[in-house]
Amino acid sequence: MIRYALICDQDHGFEAWFASSSDYDDQAARGLVECPFCASREVKKQIMAPAVSGTKKTAGAPADAVKAMQTMMMQAAREVRSHVEENFEYVGDAFAREARDIHEGRSEKREIYGEATPTDIKKLKDDGIPCLPLPDAPPDPSKAN
Repeated sequence: MIRYALICDQDHGFEAWFASSSDYDDQAARGLVECPFCASREVKKQIMAPAVSGTKKTAGAPADAVKAMQTMMMQAAREVRSHVEENFEYVGDAFAREARDIHEGRSEKREIYGEATPTDIKKLKDDGIPCLPLPDAPPDPSKAN
């Protein structure tokens, strides 16, 4: 596993873990790396200090531990998405407008989810309207290779 410090085109810094550097490159090229703050997919690596090991030899995480961590994270993403889909109202591409209307008291207060562009998300955040990206539905573990 490798941890990268990342930054989006809106200057939001965040970290993410990848199985390898080529795994990051592949996901970034396919537009799968997304800023958790504004959902921008214009993300690049920040300069990081390398992890320097001491004189004692240490072993990396065993493959089983890495697989267990990935399984746990995928399950958590599935549970978050499922909870939102079961308990929140889907408003489609009207999300930004509806979130603003709720925040400003023009619409009934309720939990919603839907689609919004990175620009719309940035405008909501700039105006102090809280919103977060919903994790993509992870692949079905029974169909993984």
